[in-house]
Amino acid sequence: MPAYDPDNIFAKILRGELPCHKVYEDDKALGFLDIMPRAPGHALVLPKAPARNILDVSPDDLAHVMKVAQKVAQAGMQVFRADGVTVQQFNEAAGGQVVFHIHVHVIPRKQGVPLKPPATVKEAPEVLADQARQLAAALR
Repeated sequence: MPAYDPDNIFAKILRGELPCHKVYEDDKALGFLDIMPRAPGHALVLPKAPARNILDVSPDDLAHVMKVAQKVAQAGMQVFRADGVTVQQFNEAAGGQVVFHIHVHVIPRKQGVPLKPPATVKEAPEVLADQARQLAAALR
């Protein structure tokens, strides 16, 4: 398996070098909205510790990320009046991983509404800012 790349986009977000629409942060994890969401409220949760994916993340960091993902899922169900939630996590290119810092997708879902194809439509920044504000408020 290739080594962790400290210049991946999520590492840059964690260091504050790139902006994000933050919904959650603690000393071990960060949650923010995907800029190309597959549904409204599509959030990403990742550990702050450098880890490429599930194959090299520490068990404690993985457990914490999943605890945060659960909180984000509960808040997303409420804020977006969702009927369900999809939680996804991909590992290595063959497994569908695109950014090589472990992350979990938390996607609120409406019954009968298909997900948008991955990485197809960049959401307007003002829409993301409003959604992030609502989701962050529900997570407080």
